[in-house]
Amino acid sequence: MAIKKKKFFEVKIPIMHSSLELLAYAIEDLNNKTIKLDLTRQLRGKSIEVIFKIKVENNTATATPTKLTLLPFFIRRMFRKNISYVEDSFSIECKDAQIRVKPFLITRKKVSRVVRKALRNATKEWLQDNLKDKSYENVFSEVITNGLQKPLSLYLKKIYPLALCEIRVLNTEKLREQEKLKIQVEKIEKIK
Repeated sequence: MAIKKKKFFEVKIPIMHSSLELLAYAIEDLNNKTIKLDLTRQLRGKSIEVIFKIKVENNTATATPTKLTLLPFFIRRMFRKNISYVEDSFSIECKDAQIRVKPFLITRKKVSRVVRKALRNATKEWLQDNLKDKSYENVFSEVITNGLQKPLSLYLKKIYPLALCEIRVLNTEKLREQEKLKIQVEKIEKIK
């Protein structure tokens, strides 16, 4: 009786320009598995946790992001006395997916409800305008590298200066039809 041994298989993560190795009996076993990575060390203390989904094509495994979360203790560290915070949650249509975005803003001083509402509405409009022509993988990489939050903060500075401007949660809700068709074609090819 032959005993199967687990081996290490390389999984490429294109968003982070890196790779990691996972244990499995065969590389096909890794298909549709998820990995949760804590990126705190790579981002110098900014505590982000990303969930990746693995896809295996032509004996190469690649991981695409599905959910990004800013850990609560990072936000708790930013709180001070006499400040206001603004939260929101909405869906945005990207070029190839629909994503749920939950921005989190902290103002420098306590502000009225009117200012908080103006910040919330301006954030939603700005994100909808800027994300509609980007792919969801691009959006994830921009949030990780702070390429989305910085211009947003500068835009919102006209309404009221912020102490913190972050995307608390970024989640892919559904992929477009092209992505679904690719997945269905892959399933049919595996059956053959």
